[in-house]
Formats: sequence, C-alpha cells, structure tokens
Amino acid sequence: MFAFLEGNLVYKSPSMLHLQAGGVGYEIHITLQTFSKIQHLDTCLLWMHLQIREDAWVLYGFADEQERQTFRQLLNINGVGAATARIILSSLTPEELERAVATEDAKTLERVKGIGSKTAQRIILELKGKLQVDKNFVTNTAKMHNTIEQDALIALVNLGINKVAAENALHKIENIASLTIEDIIKQALRLI
Repeated sequence: MFAFLEGNLVYKSPSMLHLQAGGVGYEIHITLQTFSKIQHLDTCLLWMHLQIREDAWVLYGFADEQERQTFRQLLNINGVGAATARIILSSLTPEELERAVATEDAKTLERVKGIGSKTAQRIILELKGKLQVDKNFVTNTAKMHNTIEQDALIALVNLGINKVAAENALHKIENIASLTIEDIIKQALRLI
C-alpha cells in the first residue's frame, strides 16, 4: 500500500518517529539502524512496510530498501513477528545478518534479545541463500542522505536504468543541490 513516505520529521526517538507528509502525520516504528541514519535530518524518505492487524494498522519505516527487504524476509519465518524482526535489525545490520546466516553463526543471532537457539537455527535455515545484500546500494544510498539525489536515483531505476550507472551519473552532476529533480534526471540521462 505504501512504498515510501517523504516528509518532515516532527518527532524522533530510537524506536519511533512522527513524519508529516502531505499534511498528514504518520507514526512510524523504526530500527536503531534507521534512527542512526536519520537522527540529524529534518526531512527524510523512508521505505515503508504496513502491517495490518486485527486491532491496528502499524507502519514500519526503513532508511533504505535493503533493510526493508530484510525485514520482510524475517517476517516470513515462522515464530518471527514484526517486533522480533525489528529487534534483530536494531541489533544487526543487513550485512551482519547475511554474514551470520551464511556462516551459520547461531551465536551471533542468540545475542539478540529474545532470540533463543531454536529461533536462531530456524532463521539460519529459512534465510540460507536468500539474503543477498547489495553493498553498493547500501553504501551509496547512505551517502545521499535521503535527498533529492535519492529521489532522482529512484526515478532513474524505475525508468529501467541500471542502478550503478544511475548513481555514477548523479555523482557527476555539478551543483546538484540547486537543481530541481526534473533537471537532475534530465542531466543524468544525458550522462548515461
């Protein structure tokens, strides 16, 4: 239902924030990883996951798409709910989780609050071979800090442009902060 939300950060805490977008205030649950990336920002773009429960609709927000994908993969594991998945991603980055799963390091997972040995083994079994963290995406997206550059990158990728080629083109544009998103996209398309 929601792919992402962009707006003003009205309230921030390590586990939740209030984002004002289009005149509506959204209460969004976040991980510590996301908080560390947005804590000094006034506006941001968050990748969203909507969980519809019997008693509430709960929004979860992530600073990058990779973290959201990892969250969703964790939700597919029997016995891992949204709260547990959020704790895992607050304790481990997607890269650290991928490494723990690939090396079958159950001890790393057991150090996460609320994860016992059976759950750690189940996570490893279920996610083995499924987590493929795109290090370039995580690194380059973090450099963009949820700016107009990231919006342009998303638009270029949605147009079918290779992500790495789009990122390289965006980094070549001079005075990017003074341009509109339309101008940035046009210039990037010329540079590709």
